[in-house]
Order: sequence, then C-alpha cells, then structure tokens
Amino acid sequence: MSTLTNKSENTINKVFKARVEKYGDRFCVEKKLDGVWESVTWNEYYERARSTGLGLYEMGLRKGQSVAILSQNRLEWIFTDMGTLGIGGFVAPIYNTVKAEEVEFILNNSEAKMVVVENAEQLNKVREVITNCPNLSMVIVIDPAGCTLTEGKEMTFNQLIEKGRMKYQEAPELFDTLAMAVTPDDIATLQYTSGTTGLPKGAVHTHGTLMAEIWALDAVEPKYGYETDHVVGFLPLSHIFERVPVHFYVMYRGITKSYAESIDTVADDIKEKSPTILFAVPRVLEKIYQKMLLTIREKPPVVQKLFAWAQGVGDRVSECNEKKEPVPFGLRMKHKIAYALVFKKLQEALGGQIRWMCAAGAPIAREIVNFFNGAGIFVLEGYGMSEVAGGATLSNLNDFRPGSVGRPLPGIDIKIADDGEMLMKGDMLFRGYWKLEQETKEAFDKNGYFYTGDIGMFDEKGFLFITDRKKDIIITSGGKNVAPQKIETLLKENPLFAQAVVVGDKRKYLTLLLNLNYEVAGQLANDNNISFNDPEELRYNENFLKMIDSYIEDVNKDLAQYETIKRYKILEDDLTQEAGELTVSLKVKRNVVQKHYQNVIDEMYKDEIA
Repeated sequence: MSTLTNKSENTINKVFKARVEKYGDRFCVEKKLDGVWESVTWNEYYERARSTGLGLYEMGLRKGQSVAILSQNRLEWIFTDMGTLGIGGFVAPIYNTVKAEEVEFILNNSEAKMVVVENAEQLNKVREVITNCPNLSMVIVIDPAGCTLTEGKEMTFNQLIEKGRMKYQEAPELFDTLAMAVTPDDIATLQYTSGTTGLPKGAVHTHGTLMAEIWALDAVEPKYGYETDHVVGFLPLSHIFERVPVHFYVMYRGITKSYAESIDTVADDIKEKSPTILFAVPRVLEKIYQKMLLTIREKPPVVQKLFAWAQGVGDRVSECNEKKEPVPFGLRMKHKIAYALVFKKLQEALGGQIRWMCAAGAPIAREIVNFFNGAGIFVLEGYGMSEVAGGATLSNLNDFRPGSVGRPLPGIDIKIADDGEMLMKGDMLFRGYWKLEQETKEAFDKNGYFYTGDIGMFDEKGFLFITDRKKDIIITSGGKNVAPQKIETLLKENPLFAQAVVVGDKRKYLTLLLNLNYEVAGQLANDNNISFNDPEELRYNENFLKMIDSYIEDVNKDLAQYETIKRYKILEDDLTQEAGELTVSLKVKRNVVQKHYQNVIDEMYKDEIA
C-alpha cells in the first residue's frame, strides 16, 4: 500500500512553501559560527534558498542535474539544499572529512554540475582533482578567506546569492513555478554509502521516498514533535539521519532548530539553547553517562551511595513505564526525591527542557537507557540506514522496550530471513544505486525486499532487536557464531572502556582491542593507591592491568564460553574519524581497525596452535 495516497504535500518543495506561508516572520533556524548565532526567519530562509536556486539556474543548472555540497553544517548548506531542490535539481552531499580521491569519485559519479565548498581547505580538495571532473562547471566558496578565486571557474556564495536576486527581479515567478513542477518521482538526493569494493555507492532518494519517511514518522501517536519544540543539531547534514528525520521532518512539523558550532562545543550549545528534543547517536549518550559516573567517583562516599540509590529508583520507574504498569505511590515519592537530588543536574546540563532524545545507529546498553529514562529524559532507540530515507523503526513514546529499536514505522515491512538477516520493503526505500545496475539488482530479493545486511529478531510483542551486522558476525574456527556488538556493548557499560573491538574470526578464541578513558583510569588508580605520573602510563602498570582483567572477567561471566574474551590489548592511539576508523556517527569501522592493528592482533594469537 502506497503511503503517497491522498497526500497533497507530496514533495519537499511543497512542504517548504507551505511552512513558509504558515510561519512567515517567525524564527526558523540558526547556526553558531565563531561563537555567534546567525539566524533566519522562515521568510528569510525561503528568500535565501530561492536566491541560491535561481543563482544556480542562471549558471545553467536544470531539472534532473546535481549540485554537490562539501561543507560542515552551515546555513548556506540548507540554502543550497532547498534552492537546488526548488529548481528541480538534486543534491549529492559529501562529508567534509573525506580525502580528495573520494571527492573526485562522488563529483564524477553524481555528474555534479557545480559544487558548494565551505572554505579554503575544501576548495583545495576540489582543485586537486578538478581536471579529472569534466562535468563540473563552477566551484562556489562559502567562506573565501585566504582564497584567490579563479574568475569563470570559482565564485563566492554571496556572489551566487546576488546573481539569484537579480534573476528574481527579472522573473519573480520562476522559482515557485519550477518548485511546484517537481513530482514525487523526481530525484532529491544521492546518499553515498560505503561499497564492498571500497568505493561509495549513491543511494537514490526521490521526493517521494523522503516524504514517505516523513509521513511514517508523523503517523505515529503520540507525535514525536510539535511546532513548540526546539532541536539542537550537531550530526553532519551529509548524513541521512540528520538530513531527513532531523532537517526535513523538523521542517514538516514546524519545529525550530539550532545547529551547534561543532562537536566540541555541543555540550555548551545544548545547555545554552535548552532544546526539547535531541537527535544523537549512542556514543554521545555513552559519553554523557560516563562523564556523570566520573564526576560521582570524585564525590564523598555518601554522595556515591545517594547516586546509586537514585539510579536504582530510576531503573524501577523505567521498568514500570516499560511494562505500562502504574508507578506505586511510594516509588513515585522516592523518584521525586531522586530527581531533586540527582537527576535534575542531568536535565540542567542538557538545558533543562529535554523531553526525549534519540539514540539510533548502533547498540546502546540497557543500563544507560534506563538511567536516562529514570531521569525523565526518554531515550528513543531506532534503526535506519542510507538506503531507507532515515529510519525504518523507532521506539514509541508510549510503547517501548529498552534494548529494542522499536517496531517498524508505518509503511515499512520487515521480515527475517532464514539466516537471520533483516529484509525490508516500503515506499521510503531507495530507488537503487546510482549508475550501478548490477549492484542494485543484487540488493533486492525476487519479491522486492532489500537485503539490509543486519541480523535481527522480533520478540513476542513485535519489538525488533538488532543482533549485529551480518558481515561482522564472527565465526570461530570451532564453528561458533558470535555477535561482537553484544559483547562490546556490555564492556562499554564500564566508563573505563572508551572503545572496545572484539576480534576472533576463524580463530580458536576471542580477543579484544581497547581504548581507555584515561580520566577514569587516573581516578581508579588513585582510589586503589596505584602511583603514576601520567594516566597513559597505566596501560603498562601490572596492578592496573589486574583491575582490567577483573572487569573483563566480570563481563565473561555473563557470556557463553565461546563468547568469552581470552586476551586483550590496549591501543596507544584512540580510534578516530580522521584515521578512517570511526564513521561520522561514531560507529567503529571494524575492517579498517583490524587492518590497522593486524600486528597487534597477531601478537594475541601467537601461541595459537593451528
């Protein structure tokens, strides 16, 4: 059944126009740059987007052609997005962290006519490869500081805007005419995702697939968001999660938004802006939780006992809510005390107004979810991917189960194959991989279900649980199948472990690569009278390593024998996006990590007898 039936706002362009007409001079969106918030109203947003679109049109961009964006989150990003869509073009977002070679591939694969870059750093990437990009006719620079632009090939974003304003004076109806001529079947974006060959694949999303996702989210009761809500965004707009559920759904609901200055300032920006909704990823929640545990460790024993008591109270309240059981009067009273003495501080650190926050894209420990839920900050767990326009499942505010990613959204059909792989079908699914006919054919079964590559299971109430990536499942030399994410999630409940990567495919036993949180390590060492000069020295300290041994052994007790960790190594360097070891949503790229640390891994198996 199509979710497009009887829907008048069936393109992103129609949604944008309707919300501008509804909200006019009301504040819409802002971005913090160099410590200063730059904001626009709905009317100003539309004028900038229209000017951007008409500027692109004046330079030759036409319906069905693409514009690439190579920038961090900025207002110019969304002006380019809505301007390009408005004249019938489509957008090819590029992560600002990628190297010139990948920029070249995406520019050529998407056949981008123009590219909008943020600054000199991103401009230099394009200049490095532009002779290999025959379709590219213009490079537009948002912040030209330190750049000497080549006339006829490069221009500033302000020049683009002015060109569009002049076109508007000449043809004031053109933008609206082009925008309303766009249909649900027209391409809106190519969302690039990693391919098995190492080259990205562009998942084709139309206005129709994006609107199907928006309507699916909007069909859930109670609603996830209202026009009175406010969001602080910090994930890159190049990511499907930030672009569709956050950017487009937030627009659809008339929600106002602030883009944080950077990932480094997000905590301060959240506190300053007091959002009611926060779209995050599990690693962000883990860091908040670990920081709170770290703070509590520094407090007197009586405060630590109070925190443990409050956490226990919160867990019991969360369990009652999960089971849809009334919270007993005595427990309600205890929870009020726990909130006043403990949980209120967490709320205040997040601005004091948060109703719910999302943790999608990777597993998160139940203990952490219960902690936030108990504090009155509901955690929505969900599941999605680039090939599904944002989300396929999401917890319901009134019906949830911690550890589950919720039930399928309306309009999406998920079934489990015989080998445990999740298969999906629905209107929000992509229309294929751009210019990759064979890969597209191989991505679907004969009945049109998409192979997600993820292993999952439904419980008796229809809640979906993700076990692991199919390609990440470890098969030991003894033939045992092991889901590493389950073990890694258990390990990361301990604030000492910043990252954990389980290894063991085709091996006799499992081993572990670790990153430590050295703030926590230093506190633990002090608490246990272990002397050190620099916390990083502790990874070589015999007494400290005995503590880690005991922590890992505690996790092993909850695992089957073949799942237990036999050896581990503490890595000297943290896993980073810059090294290609983490995705933009802070998930570990397992194959890259194992390649980088192959010698370390081999050392842990040096005594293994084949």
